[in-house]
Order: sequence, then C-alpha cells, then structure tokens
Amino acid sequence: MQRMATSVPASSSAPGAAAAPVFSPLYQQIKALLTRALQEGEWKPGDLIPSEAELASRFGVSQGTVRKAIDELAAENLLIRRQGRGTFVSTHHEAQVKFRFLRLVPDTESAQGLRMERDFLECHRVRAAADVVRLLGIRAADMVLQIRRILRIAGEPVVYEDIYLPAGPFRGLTAERLERYRGPLYAMFESEFGTRMVRAEEKIRAVNATPHEAELLRVPVGQALLSVERLSFSYGDQPVELRRGLYSTAHHYYRNELS
Repeated sequence: MQRMATSVPASSSAPGAAAAPVFSPLYQQIKALLTRALQEGEWKPGDLIPSEAELASRFGVSQGTVRKAIDELAAENLLIRRQGRGTFVSTHHEAQVKFRFLRLVPDTESAQGLRMERDFLECHRVRAAADVVRLLGIRAADMVLQIRRILRIAGEPVVYEDIYLPAGPFRGLTAERLERYRGPLYAMFESEFGTRMVRAEEKIRAVNATPHEAELLRVPVGQALLSVERLSFSYGDQPVELRRGLYSTAHHYYRNELS
C-alpha cells in the first residue's frame, strides 16, 4: 500500500489559483481507515483487532502512527485496550461503556451502584413529526418507533424518556422484545440490530413538571426538572436515535467531566 502524504502544501496567493488540497496528519488518516473498517463491520463489537505491527504493515506506516490512531479511538470509547491481551472493539455490553451516556448520579455514595430498573410504557410506530424528521435526517413520510419508559433507582422514578428510532433499521422491535431483554438498550441495539451508538450530543434546560409528568415521576406539579434532549450517532456521524428525557434531581444530580 502506498504511503500517505503527511505534508500540508501552502496555498497559492495568485489570483484565480485553485485552492490547494489540505492533507490531515498521517495518524488521522489511519484513524479514518480504522473507523471505516469498524463501520463496514470488518471487526464486530467485542472482536480483537489486528496487532499494531499487523496494521502498520497493512497501511504502510510506522507502529507509532498506528498507536496514535488507536489511542484516539480508545479515548473515544470505540476501542478498548486490555493489558496483555490486545485491543478490542468496544461494546455496550462492557461495564465501563454501557451507561456512558447516562450522567445521573445519586446524592449519596451509599446509593451509588444501585441497579437501574426500567418500565416500558409504550412502543409503537408513528409518523415522525417535523422536528424528529430533521434531527434524524429521515424523509417526511418515514415512520419512526416511539418508545416511552421510566427509569427507576431503588424503586424511585428518576427519568421519564421519549425515544425515537428510524423504523427501518429497527424493524421487529416490539414492546414484548424490549421487556424480555435484560441488558442496556444500547447493547440490544448493537447485538440484535447491528447499530452501535458511538457518540451523542445533548441539550439541557430546566423545565417545570406538568401534572402528567409529575404523576409519572412522583414529584409535585411544577417541580423543577432537567429536560435532556440527546441525539445519538452511529459510525459515519449517522443520527440513529433521538431521546427526550425528564430527569428528577430531588435525590440525584447530573454529572459531567470536563477536560
């Protein structure tokens, strides 16, 4: 395989000159190739990927370049390094990954680590509203699956969610199937529908509980809640899930780590 260009040519200042191409650093090019291989299913979630030496030979670059690309993918939770075993494709079945988008933490240390339980209220096909069409990048005539559920910690309802999924990739998903599955929802999407969530964007604002929301979350009407809208993406920045959640923070808080 031909070695990739690493230099960035200077742009010409002559009038009418065509813009010079801009090349990304070599390790970024390798990262893009590895991401494409993940996207195309060459290595499935949980698979061991080839060694750095093998990948360096495959792409015609140094092991250091491959290592830097893998470091970035590991930092983004797409790959996981295991000491003495190699590098594996990350999966939502991993303990450190399965709840990485859920940032709600109990106020007290004694309550941390308690099992999250869920009650599915609805799962049905609906015609997507205009805002859902826009965010998911689907056609106006397309159908979506709408899932409504309550998340509980120690029996206390803490999150009420509306989830929207494009119907095509999740054909066959039913309320009964959701109830039977015991693992995290993203692990189910990954293992049973071949869709892995690799990143998400969130918008957070404060709202007051309506009578219906207050009843579901067992809080007073007008109670302050966190409204969290999350758009989750698969490989290639393809939006595949829209979540709108209401978080009760009476005994929990939303935690985020900034670096």
